[in-house]
Amino acid sequence: MLEAIAVAWLLLILGDFLSTFFYHVPEHVFGSLHLTTHHSWKKSFRHYAILTFNPQVLLDGILGALPYLLVAIWLWNLSPIGVICGLLFGQFHVWWRHVIALGWQTSQPVTVLCKFLFITTPEQHWLHHQKTNFGFGDIFTFFDQPAKIWMRWLRLQRIHWRLQVKS
Repeated sequence: MLEAIAVAWLLLILGDFLSTFFYHVPEHVFGSLHLTTHHSWKKSFRHYAILTFNPQVLLDGILGALPYLLVAIWLWNLSPIGVICGLLFGQFHVWWRHVIALGWQTSQPVTVLCKFLFITTPEQHWLHHQKTNFGFGDIFTFFDQPAKIWMRWLRLQRIHWRLQVKS
């Protein structure tokens, strides 16, 4: 039982780390798929997060989930139950962090528990949609500050590469 819980948490932490630093933040700096499908001003947040079967939105979701799936394969032999629980919790969290568009407000006890466990609440995720340079960890809030540093460094690299191309 403890092994399954440990594997589930390890899957979520490693998956969130890889998704944040190798997909989400680079996509904000270099890409357009995530920005146009998840942060577009043209459609409501509710449309993109919950109600659409747009292939681009689904692709963005798959690319964001791919790191979790790769970690799941790696951890499978340790605890298949832990992997399944971690993936289920991760999917539940995707749905939960987007329910704010439906008028959800997280209760105070759940907010306190999430703060203690460094888990992103729907309200915190909504801030990321309002300020795209804030709140990068999909599941865990402790990835936000390192992600901001990573984003600044990637932006400097993008500027450097563009200057090299022009000269």
